[in-house]
Amino acid sequence: MARRGLEAFAFRDFRLYQYARVAAILGAEAQSVAVAWQVYSLTHRALDLGYTGLALFLPGLIFLLPAGHVADKFDRRHIILVCYALQCFCTVALLAIALLHLNNILAIYSVLFLIGTGRAFSGPASSAFLPQIVPPEHFVNAVTWGAATFQFANVAGPALGGILFTLPLVAIGAHLPQLGTVIANLEGPPIVYCFTLITLLWFLLLVGRLNVRPGKLEHRELSLRVLFAGFEYVRRAPILLGSLSLDLFVVLLGGAVALMPIFAHEILKTGPAGLGMLRAAPAIGALTISLVMARYPIRNKAGLRLFLCVALFGAATILFGLSHSLWLSLATLAIAGAADMVSVIIRGSLIQLATPTYMRGRVSAVNSLFIGASNEFGEFESGVTAQWWGAVRATVIGGVGSLVVAGVWAVLFPALRKANTLTVEALLQNTRHADDEIPQQQGEA
Repeated sequence: MARRGLEAFAFRDFRLYQYARVAAILGAEAQSVAVAWQVYSLTHRALDLGYTGLALFLPGLIFLLPAGHVADKFDRRHIILVCYALQCFCTVALLAIALLHLNNILAIYSVLFLIGTGRAFSGPASSAFLPQIVPPEHFVNAVTWGAATFQFANVAGPALGGILFTLPLVAIGAHLPQLGTVIANLEGPPIVYCFTLITLLWFLLLVGRLNVRPGKLEHRELSLRVLFAGFEYVRRAPILLGSLSLDLFVVLLGGAVALMPIFAHEILKTGPAGLGMLRAAPAIGALTISLVMARYPIRNKAGLRLFLCVALFGAATILFGLSHSLWLSLATLAIAGAADMVSVIIRGSLIQLATPTYMRGRVSAVNSLFIGASNEFGEFESGVTAQWWGAVRATVIGGVGSLVVAGVWAVLFPALRKANTLTVEALLQNTRHADDEIPQQQGEA
């Protein structure tokens, strides 16, 4: 019998999937540090950092509808494998750009667009995949541990990226003359990209060993009504619409990830290692709170706790923007990460437990759009506003905006504010009419 707080790990496929996710996220986060520093080193413009987020976000917007339908139409495990094979190709392309010293920022943006395309299709499939490897009674525990492993990788990934970026490979090459030239060429971004490629290959190996075979869930022919069913379901379920849109606008306004190279370089006067610390700080806070919540899950007043943590996120963002101390900046980012993690766990539980199995791919695609808009497009928004107002003013104004949104949404979505327990029975009461006018699936429901 699994120990309290570790119920999800009693299932083999869940364990393998989490080990695979940790590896892939470690590589992706390390790679993001290298890409951000490389772009900023080429142009020294905040706007160009914003464009990296835009390049990652646009595929999610363009392929939103087909990605959700594909996640419900085909075996979700196969979709994940194909998408991460594309990620491997993209990492090899970034490695080639760095090794050949192609100082062409458009080439980097093109590769990021392909990475975003893979994420656009893997995101809905991955989200809808999780309920199929753990039973419903342990799903909230699985979401919590999934978030914890994600944040662990977020802690280690940026730090590894910063360390690898500055690794003194020349000294190593001096002791290995026959490899000296190769090692010297790998210094900086290339060594990070090599690390990322290894983690992606490990991900493919582990996911390939999973036993679950979900197969096809959606048997109807493709139509506009089938494609838009996820949007219609969310629109008719205020608790889902409220939670998704709340996260969208709060992170869109309050996110400062894209501006961290500016804070590290110009305000806090640190190098790539400092940037890695800043990127890791929110994940440290999120990891801490997720471990606590795995042992002591939310049992009541989930909606109220959600809004309180959103307000805390906005306040911490304001303090980060005003800080000129590295340690104060790290502390405020950790607090913001912890507050945001509560939102992630509540929202992830809401989306899957309050959605029928045959609809989870399309509803997850809608969620992916909201997440992409808040994260990747939020990076573009941060770059634009920082170009206009400066990084400090843009961050502070964004934090104030997050507080305003939290207050307004608490009034507009009373069902979300009053949400109590995260159980299937309780959530179905809030969404029982959401699919009344949506064509019902003839297969698995």
